This record gives sequence, C-alpha cells and structure tokens, in this order.
Amino acid sequence: MATVVTDQTFAELTSSAPVVVVDFWAPWCGPCKMMAPALENLEKKYAGKIKFLKLNVDDNKEMAAKYKVMSIPTLILFRDGVAKEKVTGFYPEAKLDHYFSRKI
Repeated sequence: MATVVTDQTFAELTSSAPVVVVDFWAPWCGPCKMMAPALENLEKKYAGKIKFLKLNVDDNKEMAAKYKVMSIPTLILFRDGVAKEKVTGFYPEAKLDHYFSRKI
C-alpha cells in the first residue's frame, strides 16, 4: 500500500528515494479507483526501485495547485526530489508497467 503524503510531508517524502511516483487522487474519482489495484501491483513489483505515494487532492490542495494537477488521476514522477514527468488519466496496468520499467 502506497504511503499517504500530505502538503506538510510532500517535500520530505518525494525526496526520500531516487525515484518516487505520486498518485494525485480523490475518494470520489472513479478512474482513480479503477487504477488503484494496478498501482498496488506495480508497487510490489518495483519495491526497492520506485517509491509510491498517494496524495488526496481534496485534503491537500496546496501541492495539487503547485504541480498544476487539473484532473485526476494524475501521476507525477520525481527523480531525486525533482518533478520530471506528469501523466494524467486512467492507464491500464500493462501501460503503466511499461512506463515505469523505462524509468528505473
């Protein structure tokens, strides 16, 4: 299960591993719910290589605004604490796996 991140813990947690993926989501978001099992599976697959975090945009508006998250789900990949790439919308597990495999 991905670590929950907040506006207050964001900077510390996004720089806590060489590669970090933050899932910007909300409990009411259907596509977010559909993508959650895929992210959980990929978190297990990439354990020790990619750290996965979840940020609820309803409760943490500051970071969502800072990274210009306009729709969810949005995934932002951080490398050494710096945002490098952003993908928005639902992606099936195979497509996410292919994407992540090229980032480590």
